[in-house]
Amino acid sequence: MGVSTSEMFGGASRGEAATPGSYGQSPRGFRLPAETRLGPVRLVISNLQRSVDFYEGVLGLDVTHRDDSRAVLSAQGTTHALVELIEKKGAQPAPHRGRLGLFHFAILLPDRASLGRFVLHLAAMDAQAGAGDHLVSEAFYLQDPDNLGIEVYADRPRTEWRRMGRELMMATDPVDVDGLAAAAGGERWAGMPAGTVMGHVHLHVGDIERARAFYSEALGFDRTVWHYPGALFLGAGGYHHHLGTNTWAGAGARSPSDTDARLLEWTIDLPDAASIVAAAASLEAAGYAIERDAADLIARDPWSTQARIRAPNTETR
Repeated sequence: MGVSTSEMFGGASRGEAATPGSYGQSPRGFRLPAETRLGPVRLVISNLQRSVDFYEGVLGLDVTHRDDSRAVLSAQGTTHALVELIEKKGAQPAPHRGRLGLFHFAILLPDRASLGRFVLHLAAMDAQAGAGDHLVSEAFYLQDPDNLGIEVYADRPRTEWRRMGRELMMATDPVDVDGLAAAAGGERWAGMPAGTVMGHVHLHVGDIERARAFYSEALGFDRTVWHYPGALFLGAGGYHHHLGTNTWAGAGARSPSDTDARLLEWTIDLPDAASIVAAAASLEAAGYAIERDAADLIARDPWSTQARIRAPNTETR
């Protein structure tokens, strides 16, 4: 679903500068640290070789580990995992509508020039992709061979972000594709460059208020955009969003089953073990069950979408 700037803001002025601390709604209790980032996503897919061909050939990721039923993919020249593929023979592709869980995961490129090279690469392949200028970022959307959603995007500088009151301005406007192509500087796409990270994850949920209660008040994300129709965007450290939630799957949408291609898990990286302890206490105080996997925390939202919360740079890992 896309909503233009004029639809979102009614032709109002371009808002005010979104300076640090001038936007967002914080949870009442525990608040995720500003250093919060996202780690890899784990996906169940139906055919490993077919998916590897797509993630290498179209997206430009590099396989850094592979066995008979699993592959780990990273940006070029790194071993920092972005996507883990787990084969389940006979898994059913994701439907276009009616299922909770993954809407898309979003790979963040380090600069606009890289996104321009990616766009030219897609055009040369005649690959199908959607696009959106979200004011804070420019993005392109693809589906993998199992119809799992992917966004590839680049952020605008934070100095260009705007707000209306306490809410960040985000919309879905047409992308300046010619400008992106020019930003490529005549260089060819050579795969996802170093500095590429997992930028955000966007989930289909059953109810926005329940999503707010779990992801903001219990888990500790700030709310950044709350008037986008049917959606709530959340982030830490002033980022426009590490997480999007929406109800666009429709009434009666179901959670994926074990026989479906799906998001198995997404990862939230915290800066230290103390943050893990605080997040666990906040979730439990709010009445949510958690599990522990060695030093990691496993939490599931009200629709059973699983997040792994970890502190990857501590000595406990």
